[in-house]
Amino acid sequence: MTPAFHLFNSNRSSLNLQHYLCLSHYTTTTPPSIAKQFQEHHRHQQNQTNPLLSSLERKSHQPLISLIKSCTQKSHLLQIHGYLIRNSLLHYPAISLPFLSRMALSPIRDISYSRQFFSQIPNPSVFLYNTLIRAYSMSNSPTEGFFMYQEMRKKGLRADPVSLSFVIRCYIRICSLIGGEQVHARILSDGHQSDSLLLTNLMDLYSLCDKGSEACKVFDEMRQRDTIAWNVLISCYMRNRRTRDVLVIFDGMLSGELGCEPDDVTCLLLLQACANLGALEFGEKVHGHIVERGYDNATNLCNSLIAMYSQFGNLDKAFGVFKGMHNKNVVTWSAIISGLAMNGYGREAIGAFEEMLKMGVLPDDLTFTGVLSACSNCGLVDKGMIIFARMSKEFGIVPNIHHYGCMVDLLGRAGQLHQAYQLIMSMRVKPDSTIWRTLLGACRIHRNVILGEHVVEHLIELKAQEAGDYVLLFNLYSSVDNWKKVTELRKFMKEKGIQTTPASSSIELKGKVHEFVVDDVSHPQKDEIYEMLDEISKQLKIAGYVAEITSELPNLDAEEKRYVLSYHSEKLAIAFGVLATPPGTTIRIAKNLRICVDCHNFAKILSGVYNRQVIITDHTRFHHFRGGHCSCNDYW
Repeated sequence: MTPAFHLFNSNRSSLNLQHYLCLSHYTTTTPPSIAKQFQEHHRHQQNQTNPLLSSLERKSHQPLISLIKSCTQKSHLLQIHGYLIRNSLLHYPAISLPFLSRMALSPIRDISYSRQFFSQIPNPSVFLYNTLIRAYSMSNSPTEGFFMYQEMRKKGLRADPVSLSFVIRCYIRICSLIGGEQVHARILSDGHQSDSLLLTNLMDLYSLCDKGSEACKVFDEMRQRDTIAWNVLISCYMRNRRTRDVLVIFDGMLSGELGCEPDDVTCLLLLQACANLGALEFGEKVHGHIVERGYDNATNLCNSLIAMYSQFGNLDKAFGVFKGMHNKNVVTWSAIISGLAMNGYGREAIGAFEEMLKMGVLPDDLTFTGVLSACSNCGLVDKGMIIFARMSKEFGIVPNIHHYGCMVDLLGRAGQLHQAYQLIMSMRVKPDSTIWRTLLGACRIHRNVILGEHVVEHLIELKAQEAGDYVLLFNLYSSVDNWKKVTELRKFMKEKGIQTTPASSSIELKGKVHEFVVDDVSHPQKDEIYEMLDEISKQLKIAGYVAEITSELPNLDAEEKRYVLSYHSEKLAIAFGVLATPPGTTIRIAKNLRICVDCHNFAKILSGVYNRQVIITDHTRFHHFRGGHCSCNDYW
C-alpha cells in the first residue's frame, strides 16, 4: 500500500500526517518550482474560513489545481494526495477531479491507485465516475468500467452522454454486443439520440461486432453527421468489404455534398480501401488531397502511401514518398523493404535493410518479414539463412509464424523440400495451415507427389483443408501424368461438394474498376475485347508464343485446352487494357489467384511485341513485364 493511503487508513494523528507531509519534506524532495507553488497554496489555505467552494475559493485553490495539472511524475501526485488528506480537500470537485484525471489517465495512468483515491471521495459526482470509466475503457480491465457505470446508477446518478460513450468504449474493447444493445436502449430511453459522438461510438461497436446493418441504421438516424461519423461509417463499410461505397463517400466529402471534409483519418482509411480494391487512380486522388491539405508531413500517412504504391507495383512513386520524408521510423523502412521485396527487387530490399541499420534504426519483426520474403522471392537461400540467424542472435527477435513461413518458402522454391519440412517440424510455434500450404505449393513446383500427399495429411489433421489445397494436389498429379489420381481426386471433390474459387482479374480505368472471369461475356464492350484478344494472340504467335497446355484439365484434348487457355481472365483484362488505353500506357492487372504459366508467358511476350509495361499482381507477388522479360525471372 502506498504511503498516502497507509497514513489515511491507519487513523494516525494529524501530527504524524504533518510529519510525513510537512513543507520541509516537499522542499527537499520536490523540484523548487513545485515546492514554491505548494507553499503559496498552503498560505492561501490558512486564510480560508468558508468550507464551501465559492468562486473566491476556487481562485485560492488555483495554484494547487495548476500544480496537479502540471504533474508528470507519480511521486509528486502522491505528495499532493497526502496534502489533500491533511487539509480535508478531497470533497472539493475542482481539486479531486483534476487529481483523478491526472492519476488515472496519461501519462501516469495508475488505475489501481486511482480506484483507491476514488473510494475516499464522499459522494463522487458523475464527472468523477466518467473519468474512472474512461480510464478503464483504455486499461486491461475494460469490464470494470461497466461495473463503475452500474455503481453510479445504483447511487441514483443519471448517466450523461459522456458516461455512455465511455461505457460503449469498454464494450468495444471486449466486443460485447449484448452490452452495446443495453446501452443503446438506455440512449433511447434517456433521450440522447441527438448526441453525435455517442451515436458514433455506438456505430463503432456494432461494426466491430459484425453488425454492419445496425451500424448503418444508427448512422441513418443521426441528426448531425461530422467527419468522425463518416469515418466510422467508412470503417464499417471496409469491414463488410463494401470498398466501392467507401470511394463514393470520399467523392461526396470532396464535393461538399456531405457537409464535411475528409481529414487525415479519412485519408488513412481511403488509402487502405484503394489498396484492397486495386484502385490506383483513386489512390493518387487521395494522395493529391493529402498534399493539398498539408497532411503529407504525417508519418503514418506517408507510410500508408508507400505501402499502397508498392501494392500497385508503382515503386517510383513509393520511393518518391520515401525520399521526401523527414522522419523515417521503423514502419517507414519496413514498408519500403516489403515493397521492394514483393515487386521482385530482393537485392535492393536487402540493401535498404543494411542502410536502415547504418542509420541506427532498429528493425522489428515486420522488418524481418519483409527482408526474408525478399530473399525468398529472389532465391537467395544463403543470404536468407544468415539474416534469419541474425534476427534472434543479434537483435533478440524470436521468430514468429511469418518468419518461418518465409524460410519455408525460401527453401521450398529453391527445391530444398526436405530441409523445409525439417524446419517446420523444428519450429518453436505450432505450424499453421499457411505454412503447410506454402510447402504444398513448392511440392507442386518441384513435382514431389509423396511429400505433397503428406502435407495434405497435415492439413486434414488441422481441419484446415480448403478447395485451393485440393487444386494444388490436383495440379501436382497432373504435372506427373498421374491421371488415375486426378480422376479419383476430381470424384472426391465432387462428392464432398468442394467448390473452387473462380479466378478473376481486374483493371482500373478512369476511376472505375473492371473485373473479368474466364470466358467473361458480361462486359458492355465484350465484342471489342474478344476481337482485340484474337488480334493480340495472332501477333504473339508470330513472335513465338505457344500455349502452355501441360497443366490443363486432362479430360480435354489439345485443341480444347488451347481454347480454355485463350480466354483466361488475365488475358481478357490485358486485352481491355490494350483496347482502352493509348499506346505506351502501363497496364496494371490484379488477380485473386496465382497467375498460371501460360498467362505469364503471354504477358511476357506481349510486353515486348506491344512495347507495353504490364504489371500483374496475384495473391503471392508482383510480376513486372517489360521488354519481353519479367521481374521474377520466371522464379515464382
